[in-house]
Amino acid sequence: MPFAVTHVLLTIILLDLYRDYFSKHKRYFTIHTLFIAGVAGLLPDIDIVLDWFIDAVKAPVIFLHGYITHTIIFGLIFLIPAFIFWKRGYHKRAMYFFVICYGVLFHILLDVVIGGGAKDGAMLLWPLSVEMFKVHALIRLQIPNLMISIDAIILLLWLYHEERKHKISDFI
Repeated sequence: MPFAVTHVLLTIILLDLYRDYFSKHKRYFTIHTLFIAGVAGLLPDIDIVLDWFIDAVKAPVIFLHGYITHTIIFGLIFLIPAFIFWKRGYHKRAMYFFVICYGVLFHILLDVVIGGGAKDGAMLLWPLSVEMFKVHALIRLQIPNLMISIDAIILLLWLYHEERKHKISDFI
């Protein structure tokens, strides 16, 4: 199961790589936009916090981890305001919602491929289907402490890229 740091780091890193090498609208991809994307990379796990609250007030459980917030529709819902803002000419605001959609969908992809979400996978196609999807059971790696190490590996590779591309040592 990817840790929270993995969700945040990979979301930010992949969007920043897109910004550096492919984007035609770099002025909309600010550091603030990348921060919003990183937070959105954690958004599907809001069901964990909601479960704590529901449990504290002894309410019936309505949010199970890996269910509603780990569906494609949950991610795509953010495209509605994104397209509305874009059409009205508020491109920077629209970009916030585009990166939120990306962060949510990327989180779900990581959980399905690496593990996470519900014990049995993620209900990607809810409300059309309640079937659980998971790939991680098929490709389970037998490397001890892989998830603990992956955050450090990702961060070191990213720092290497940033040093080569942006000369971050100039800012130290």
